[in-house]
Parts: sequence; structure tokens; C-alpha cells
Amino acid sequence: MQHVLQIKENTSIQSTPLLHTHTSSLFLCLPLFSAKVGKTSLIMSLVSEEFPEVVPYRAEEITIPADVTPERVPTHIVDYSEAEQTDEQLFQEISKANVICIVYAVNNKKSIEKVTSHWIPLITDNTDKDNSLLAVFILDLYILIMPFINVIVCLECSAKNLKNISELFYYAQKAVLHPTGPLYCPERKDMKPLCVKALTRIFKVSDLDNDGILNDNQLNFFQRTCFNAPLAPQALEDVKNVVRKNVSDGVRDNGLTLNGFLFLHTLFIQRGRHETTWTVLRRFGYDDDLELHQDYLFPQLKVPPDATTELNHDAYLFLQGVFDKHDKDRDCALSPEELKDLFDVFPYMPWGADVSNTVCTNDKGWITYQGYLSQWTLTTYLDVQRCLEYLGYLGYSIVAEQESQAAGITVTRDKKIDLQKRQTQRSVFRCNVFGDVCSGKSGFLQAFLGRNLMSQKNIREEHRSFYAISTTYVYGQEKYLLVNICISSSSSFPPCDIVCLLYDVSNPYSFEYCAKVFKQYFMDSKTPCMMIAAKSDLPESTNTNMSLGGPFALIQTPDFFWIS
Repeated sequence: MQHVLQIKENTSIQSTPLLHTHTSSLFLCLPLFSAKVGKTSLIMSLVSEEFPEVVPYRAEEITIPADVTPERVPTHIVDYSEAEQTDEQLFQEISKANVICIVYAVNNKKSIEKVTSHWIPLITDNTDKDNSLLAVFILDLYILIMPFINVIVCLECSAKNLKNISELFYYAQKAVLHPTGPLYCPERKDMKPLCVKALTRIFKVSDLDNDGILNDNQLNFFQRTCFNAPLAPQALEDVKNVVRKNVSDGVRDNGLTLNGFLFLHTLFIQRGRHETTWTVLRRFGYDDDLELHQDYLFPQLKVPPDATTELNHDAYLFLQGVFDKHDKDRDCALSPEELKDLFDVFPYMPWGADVSNTVCTNDKGWITYQGYLSQWTLTTYLDVQRCLEYLGYLGYSIVAEQESQAAGITVTRDKKIDLQKRQTQRSVFRCNVFGDVCSGKSGFLQAFLGRNLMSQKNIREEHRSFYAISTTYVYGQEKYLLVNICISSSSSFPPCDIVCLLYDVSNPYSFEYCAKVFKQYFMDSKTPCMMIAAKSDLPESTNTNMSLGGPFALIQTPDFFWIS
């Protein structure tokens, strides 16, 4: 039988509310074969708020409902009795538990000795996870227990006097929801590298102007984001004064530096307020292993067939802000150092050398403002999940105050509807380019980005791109045109808005190649096609036959265009 525990609403236990749900289990372990050390009395005292006169060997499992606990998390309390249960049952309960409470009697020397000689080693040897341990203790045993690094707190309790009963179960729950282990190394008395890395990213995302400090406005925005309330002016000054006294470079220009920010969280953890640090970490997308949660990086986004994905106005504004805060010299381009700084909040460098040959750059080869937005547009169109991931690293949902990155994506309607209505709201259009080897496809893409043959000669083969994207204007509206080189030997081609068949005027075989591609794949298609004569500065081959008897003699469609 399972009992449900009701806790008074005016409980004195207070804690920072969590921003996610979590299920915890509390396992109480009796460290003596038959002697009564009070573990069952502790459980029954929590339920009835009075000391039980008659105590069974083992209490029934108890569930504390989520809606009556400060953390809003259900907790299951499981008792164990050597008199009624086997070792196998004990090991099963240990494997299921998130936190284990070892209870011993302060007036029983054997029960005290058995904590360190039997119970802690037994628990450690029979679980493949880092269970947190709580110990109900007297002060004299503290020195013996604390060398075991998975013992997170020791507490003196009395079921008879109702001393620290609620606190015991509060700390048990806290050990699961806000574990110290991933955050802090007690031997070094410092935060662990993964925690420092996560908090450093959080600082950089919150530093909206990238000046290396969090000013009062940014600190208040951070405070509202994480705790739903700003700091009072005096409280803000008190925080900075604490940092000034302890860290020489913790405050600069009346703002909090990264070192000051990290010191504050170290202080929170050392003072037992690690739930504060966990609240910040979880608000910025981190899981219990201090990795960005998959649900945070990849929020649900439904994209029907024949629909495309684009960034909306709010997402472009956010990305413009990210560009501006990293363009230190205000030259409307990102130097390699500036680009590296921008992606410092990523676990890896997302853009390779090929990006510089996919979008517009300045004469130094640095990605321009237009090229930067174009690359984001391309990523959104080709791989929206990757775009969501990238926006997550940049903290889009935090800075833009949106539920998730999905709020920055527009899913267009089916292209068939656009064709029927002869109008579209889309901003990105795709052109698939086909052509024989050496017909000039790569040169065509680079020319689209404004590069002449001299600049194209400097492109290394491994840095070439099959894509090019830039802006153009249609009836006064800015649109993006994505040009993609396709290989005709592929089994399938990505859907597009127009097909470009490109041939070398000096090579008759490249013309025949385009004719074959058209007849095989696009003659019966409704997709508009263009025939483009490349390398028109070279002598035209006399064998290139464009007369009615040539390869395109059967073309009778208004959707076919010739360009030379």
C-alpha cells in the first residue's frame, strides 16, 4: 500500500522554484540488522507530525505530491528493513534511488561504526550512478563521514522532538534536484570545468554589447530572466561590493566582469545555495550533466512537405544585434577574430572555409553583413534543425524573450498554393544549376557573388562551395536567391523554383549535355527553365546547333528562356 503525504501550505522550507519537472526517489537505509535506530519513526513523524508510539519494522512507501512541495516535484520515500527484506530487494531499491538516507542512532556505537564500515561501501559497490547520501548524525561523527565525497550533508534529527524532520526530506529532495557534484569540487574548493564553461557561455550571451561586463541593465535583465524579478538598486550595489572585496578584477566600470560573475556562483555553492546556480543553468538550457538539453536545442517545429523554412523579422533583428555586438571595428564585416569571438558560445566552429565562397565578402575575404545574414538564411532553408541548434547556442529564446528558437522560424505554405494564387509571401527562392564538367558552373556562382576570374583563381579546391546565396530586388522587395550546383547523375534533385541549364559556348558537348538533362528530367515539368551560354568571351563552336533541327527543336513552352 502506498500513502500520499499532505504537507501544510505554510511550511517553513523555502527554495527557488524550478523551471522544469523532475522525479526524485528517497531511499532510507537501516544500518543495523535488528536494532531500532529510528528511521521508520522519522518517516511516520513526517506523515503524522507527531511521534509514533507503535513503530512497525518498515513503513509503507509514501508519495509526496508535487503540488504541495516547494520544488513542485513528486517525491517517493521508500523504507527498508533487514528483518523483512532480502539483500536482493535492497540492491534493487538502491539501483532505483536518486538519493539515499543513512540513519543511525547516536546512542548506539555499533550503528555509528557500521555507517562507514558497511553501509556506504555497500551502496557505492552496488550502484552504477553517483547516488547522493544523507546521514542523520551527531557532530562527533562528522569528521569520519565527510571523506566520502558522495555524502552531501549530515543532519541531526529527532522523531520524538520533531527536530529537523521536514529539513531531512527537504535536503534529500534538494540533493536530487540541485546536486553539488556536477558543479563543485570540494577538494579544490572551486567550480568544475564544465560548470565554468556553461556559466561563461551564459555570461557571454547576457553581455548584450560584448564589452566584457554586465552593466546594471543587463544584470536586471538576467535577474528577471532567471528569477522573474529585478534586483533592487541597493541589492545590486551590495552584490557588487561583495565581489569588489573578494576579487580584484570582479567589477569594472561599475559592471560585473566574467571573473566576478563566476565568483558569485562559487560563493552561492559554497554557502549551500547551489539551487541558485542550477536555476540559472536550467533557464539557459542546461541539463543535469551540464550539457545543453536536446529539447532546448531542437524545439518541435512541424514542416509540411512542399513547404520551406525562413527566418522571420524578429530572428533577423536578433542576428543583426549579434553581428553588431561582435563587429568591433564597425567595418560591416567580421574579421577571423571577430567571427571566432561570435562563435565562442558554440561547442564547435559551425562555419567552415567554404562559407566565404558561398556568400558575399569584402576585399579581404571577410564575411560582410549581407553575407552573414545570407548564410543564416541558407542554413534555415536547407537545414532548419541546424539553424534551431545554432540559435540555441546564441541564446535566442533568452535574449528575444521567446518560448523557443522555433518562434524565429516562418514555415511557408505549400508551393502549389502559391502557383495557384500566382502570388507568394516567400523571401527565399532556389535555382538548381546543371551543366557538364568545366562548363563554368562554379564561375557562374562566384560571379553571382560579384567575384571576377582573378579572385576565383585564389579559391582552393577543398574550399569550393556548391552553393551561393545573395540578395536581389523584385518589385522593390528584397529577396534571397539561393543557387545550387546539381549533379545530373544523382538519383533525385532537391525541389527548386527554377532550373538553370548552363553550357560552354566553345564546347558543343556541354550543349548536348544540357539538352539531354532537359529532355530527361524537365521537359514535362512545370518548373521554369533557363538555358545560359557561359564563357561567351570565347569563340562559339560551329557545332552548337540551336536551329529547329537541333536538340531543343521540340521545346514549345513559355517556361523556357535563353540567356547568353
